[in-house]
Amino acid sequence: MSEATRQAGAEAPAPGPRVLHVAAEVFPLVKTGGLADVVAALPPALAARGADVRLLLPGLPQVLDAVQAARTLLPLGPVFGAARGALVLARMPGSALPVYVLDLPYLYRRGGGPYADAAGRDWPDNLARFAALGWAAAHLGFGELDADWAPQLMHAHDWHAAMSCAYLAAHPPTPVASVFTIHNLAYQGVFPREDAPQLGLPSRFMTPQGLEYHGQICFMKAGLKFADRVSTVSPTYAREIASPEYGAGLDGVIRSRGADVVGILNGIDTEVWDPARDPALAAPYDRDAPAGKAVAKSALQHACGLAADPHAPLLAVVSRLTGQKGLDLVLAALPALLRDGAQLVVQGSGDAALEQAFVEAAQAYPRSVSVFTGYDEARAHRVIAGADLMLVPSRFEPCGLTQLYALRYGTVPLVRRVGGLADTVDEGRTGFLFDEPSAPALQAAFERALQAWRDPARWQTLMRAGMVQELSWDGPARQYLALYAEACRAREEAPRRMPGG
Repeated sequence: MSEATRQAGAEAPAPGPRVLHVAAEVFPLVKTGGLADVVAALPPALAARGADVRLLLPGLPQVLDAVQAARTLLPLGPVFGAARGALVLARMPGSALPVYVLDLPYLYRRGGGPYADAAGRDWPDNLARFAALGWAAAHLGFGELDADWAPQLMHAHDWHAAMSCAYLAAHPPTPVASVFTIHNLAYQGVFPREDAPQLGLPSRFMTPQGLEYHGQICFMKAGLKFADRVSTVSPTYAREIASPEYGAGLDGVIRSRGADVVGILNGIDTEVWDPARDPALAAPYDRDAPAGKAVAKSALQHACGLAADPHAPLLAVVSRLTGQKGLDLVLAALPALLRDGAQLVVQGSGDAALEQAFVEAAQAYPRSVSVFTGYDEARAHRVIAGADLMLVPSRFEPCGLTQLYALRYGTVPLVRRVGGLADTVDEGRTGFLFDEPSAPALQAAFERALQAWRDPARWQTLMRAGMVQELSWDGPARQYLALYAEACRAREEAPRRMPGG
């Protein structure tokens, strides 16, 4: 039983809305980033509050191989270039949560990742692959694909699911309300305008009032324009994306939605991320019995070939290695950090130049720097548990989950004051922040952290202040249920927004 279920059980929540979550990935089946963690944890938290929740996922091999009790609900085809397919109803592994799987082998059954091939090149038919996902979501909403269940509200996640909002809007009236969540505005799903006929939408949707975006088609814009409510994953990021600096070219569209755009901080799965019961760790610990944290640090130093020095502040990066994450700042500051006696462990992959630069740093300082290029979930737990400081120097950060995991594990975050990082880390109480995206600013924050590190009593206070915070999904689930109620009222009171309508 999850923590959210235990908390909610005593209250015997009244039956809630029927909600369909639409997404391209979910942990542990398919994961490229924090989106997968959110889609895994939010629906069960909503169910614990009484909602009737289901998922819709594309039929990727990793999904079809993992779901349980699968049965074909409805044959499909031809659709979006796929001659045949089916809508499958199953359960998430180890869970009672129902999941629809859109099994279109021509579009989804292939190697590589959900968005790109093994070489990192975007699939050339991504427009069709994710238009199909949105089409299926809308037709589930219309009650055409499952005679026994239809949602009252559709919750679409990121650009991959955004077309569901456009397909709902193309066929009014419909009682289905919609919420669209921006997990990262930088990834928008932009395609050539000449591919628009593949979408099967009326021509009025291919205007600036619809999906048109600088002569192209923007899937993200479909969610921003046509959802009844728009959310993003922290209050600060909700404000930031309405500005030209952070709006990625869509700030005008976001400002036009006004109060319809809200920020709800992500939670974390406090059962998966629990240092007292984490099977990946060398020793358990918690806020009242923190001794196992030193064991985790020693084990990490040994596993990474670092000097076995309990007095060296051990810094960690667990991240996609991209320009967004500000990791070039870590590289620029690294000589100064090492002169102050720090050690650094990096786990991540992404930009080839960043990967190579970190590898070269590890070769130059083998007893102080360790780099693992790739992603390993258990290893990520061990790195977060064993580190003293977690570096998240992002240029922008919608929410960030790594700093939340770090807080839970008594690892003090050192972050840039943007987006969800600004909302979740309190300078000098639970972590350290800097403003300017520069190596000197990062170094100055580290110097403040180092002063605290050299005072064991103060450091223990910092660790405990992070570990005692309520980081579960129960609070965010309550906020989403309130947002769903708003969206449903808006759907009842106003016609579906349509270009030219």
